[in-house]
Formats: sequence, C-alpha cells, structure tokens
Amino acid sequence: MTDAPTTAPVARAATAGEVLAGYLTAQAGAFLRALPQVVGEAGSRPGSLPASAQAADDLLRAVRRVGGALHTFAAAFDPQWAQESRTELRWLLNLLAQEPGYRRRAARLTGALDSLADASPDGAGMLAGHAGAPKARALLERQLTLARTRAHTAVLQELRSARLHALADRMTLLAGEVPLTAAAAEPVAALLPRAAAALAALLGAGERLPWQRAAQAYGGAGLHRLGAAQAEPGEVPAARAAADADAALAADDAPWLRARILVKRARYALEVCGAPGGGLAELDGVLARHREASDAAATVATAARTPRITPATAYVLGVVHADQRLEVESARYAFGRQWPGVAPGLVGPVAALPG
Repeated sequence: MTDAPTTAPVARAATAGEVLAGYLTAQAGAFLRALPQVVGEAGSRPGSLPASAQAADDLLRAVRRVGGALHTFAAAFDPQWAQESRTELRWLLNLLAQEPGYRRRAARLTGALDSLADASPDGAGMLAGHAGAPKARALLERQLTLARTRAHTAVLQELRSARLHALADRMTLLAGEVPLTAAAAEPVAALLPRAAAALAALLGAGERLPWQRAAQAYGGAGLHRLGAAQAEPGEVPAARAAADADAALAADDAPWLRARILVKRARYALEVCGAPGGGLAELDGVLARHREASDAAATVATAARTPRITPATAYVLGVVHADQRLEVESARYAFGRQWPGVAPGLVGPVAALPG
C-alpha cells in the first residue's frame, strides 16, 4: 500500500476549520478502522502475521498525520486538547514502532552480514569463510529476537490498557467533532502562513546541515571523527571510549534525524492544504534509510560489547558496523543530490493554494 493520505479537497469557499476537520476526520477514520485489527491480533506470535503488520502501518500512518496537523496548525485547536492528544499519539507511535523496527533491523543486518560473508566465486565478500561470521549472525539474531519479543509483550499489554481505550475514545470524538477555536472560522487562507512556517523550518534546517560531510557517497569520513577522550579517574578507558564513540555518532546523526521530522511535518502540512508534495515523499524515504542504517549500526555496536565474545566475532561485528555507517553516509549523499531539486520549489505549492 502506498503512503497516500485520505484528504478532502480544499474548496475555495471553505473555512480553515472545515479543511482541518475534513482532514482530521479522515485520518481518525483510518485510525479507527486499523485499531481493531492491531488489537485483535496483538496476541499472536511476534512478527508472524503480515496482516497485523499492515494494520499497524495504517495505524502509524494515521497517528503521524493527526499529530503533524495538531502541531503545525495548533492555533486552530483547543490548546489543552491538542497538547494532550499529541502526547497520547506520540506514546502510541513510539509503542507501535518498536517491534517492526526490530524486525527491519534484523533483516538489514543479517542481509548485510550474509552479503559480506558470501563465498560464491563471482561475489565473494570480505568476510567470506571468516570463522566469526556464523557466530556474529547468531548473536545478532538472538539479541534482536529477544528485543522484538519484549517489544511485542509491551504492545500486548498496552493495547488492552485503559490508556489506549481513552485514546480510541478521543479519536472517535475527533471523527465526529473537532474541537476548534475561533481562529478556525477564518478563511482557508489562514492555513497558509502555518504551512509556510513548516516549509521554512525545513528549509532552515536544510541550510544548516553539514553538507561538506555528505559530498561523497562513501567517503568514510564518519569513521575518522571519533577522537579518543581522556578517561576520568577510576574509569575503564575502553568503556569511556565506547561511550564517547556512541555519543559522537549520535551527535553526527542528530541534524539529519531532525531534518526527517521536519520533512514529515512539511509533507503533512501540504496534505492538509491540498498542495502537491514537491518531492518531499522522496526525501522522507531517503532520510528513513538514513535512520534505519544509523539504528542498525548502533545495534551492532551494542552487540560487540557483549561480554566474552571471541575476537573473531568482534571483528565481524566491527566490519558490519562500518558497513552500516557507510550506508548512513550513502543516504546523506543521496539526500544531498535530491535536495537542490526540491528546496527551491517548497514555497510554490503553498503560494498557489486557493485563498
């Protein structure tokens, strides 16, 4: 299924509130249609039902869009209701995203390791025949399966909780009546400054990205910026070095992860207004690949610190970690190639909307 929203067209005579109500009602309907499938199948074996995964994707899609609209067009909604709704939607989003995230990470990492360990004559990888490859694969599978099972257990508990029932009630009311303020009675053109602000925030973030570090597809520069800091008295140097490396990589990724959030907000703002996305969906996909590779690399780094693993296993995990960090750089490069074609046109779709 494509990530296409259900939106009502922006009528020239519509008020801002009517447009917002139409959009949110459609998204609340999608939420309520998907929720029973997710709740009903929550007791199944983790990762076993494609139907459940599809329903969860539909639910997450609706959650993101409602949350994005409440953030961008906050002035049109009752402030307390909007803040409470965003908090609960963020809770559900974080809850539901964990298990599929671990499933995708397992597929990415085992696929990468299998490719690196490929021993076929035409495509032998650098880890072909390495004794640590099978053990590293088993370790990653074991740890990710355990994490996915824990996430599934948490979902199973929360999807039958009073908190979820309260959120479902909130979305049911949203499907029938959106709590709007007097500002929502203004003409639809009142939405445009807020949509423009979302686009401006994205443009500003894009200008501040460290583009010089994304000039090459596989520069490997990210592997050379982790300077070793001095250990504190009584601190184990290796543990301090690992913590410093994790912190450095997290700081390196942060601007791009922030850009992904702003791309999504801009996409949803344009959807509310009925404007074309202007290539934002493609940018979103590239930055999603960036986050997947970044998270996968962090998972491998954690696995490499498992006590009592063999040097051969640790070496293989180091190679896989480097491979994923290079994928991070590749995604940044792809984003940099697409950005110049998208950025200049971000203002145009909003300016062309009916007022």
